[in-house]
Amino acid sequence: MLQAVKKGVYGAGGFALDFLLPMHCAACNARVAKQDAICSRCWSAVPFLSEPVCDLYGTPFSYELGEGALSARAIADPPLFDRARACAAYSGTARDLVVAFKFAKRRELADPLGRWMARAGRDLVEPGTLILPVPLHWTRLWRRRFNQAADLAKVVADEAGTTSDPFILQRARRTRQQVGLDAKTRDKNVRGAFRIRPGEEGRVAGKEVLLVDDVMTTGSTITACTKVLKRAGASKVNVLTFAMALDETREV
Repeated sequence: MLQAVKKGVYGAGGFALDFLLPMHCAACNARVAKQDAICSRCWSAVPFLSEPVCDLYGTPFSYELGEGALSARAIADPPLFDRARACAAYSGTARDLVVAFKFAKRRELADPLGRWMARAGRDLVEPGTLILPVPLHWTRLWRRRFNQAADLAKVVADEAGTTSDPFILQRARRTRQQVGLDAKTRDKNVRGAFRIRPGEEGRVAGKEVLLVDDVMTTGSTITACTKVLKRAGASKVNVLTFAMALDETREV
């Protein structure tokens, strides 16, 4: 509650509130000096992903295989999207940050998470790239009051010197939350759940799209969005998330 109070007034008098309502690390609740800060211990515990990675899925390799190397999964089951990149594995502290951001309404985390994402996805943004967040259905947006993917997309776009558009891609129908569903059920849950906003198809045709979300797990939601975007004529659909679910071991 104190975090929400401070966030609401931070722009006016927030400096004084640093003393009255001190900020806390979103992952461990330790005191921190800045509104969007994460303590040094949690920072060092984030399971960041680094090169070398699969050129398509962005999953890490244990050793260098050369430029453009593909994982066994990418060869056997290539994705509908063109390339995906993420900052961290969806585990430990990274998962704690996502949960705090999305469910504890720590919206100030959009800034550090989005900046990390912009660095991880710097090769996915070209001049003219259309940056789109994965949308929420209006009923869920009304309850949550914000779309975490839209917040992240805005920061990524700001870092790249461009803009994002949270309205082009829409949820056509309400779906169950994906948490706890197996892969087949996830696929069925989001099938036909997305659409291009009527009249906006021309803004997608021929464009390279960067699709932004907080987490990619099975990829069902991302794939459903990609189908709609490519059907509308997108020349490429790349994906950027803060975290990505991985197997317990690396690809090799």
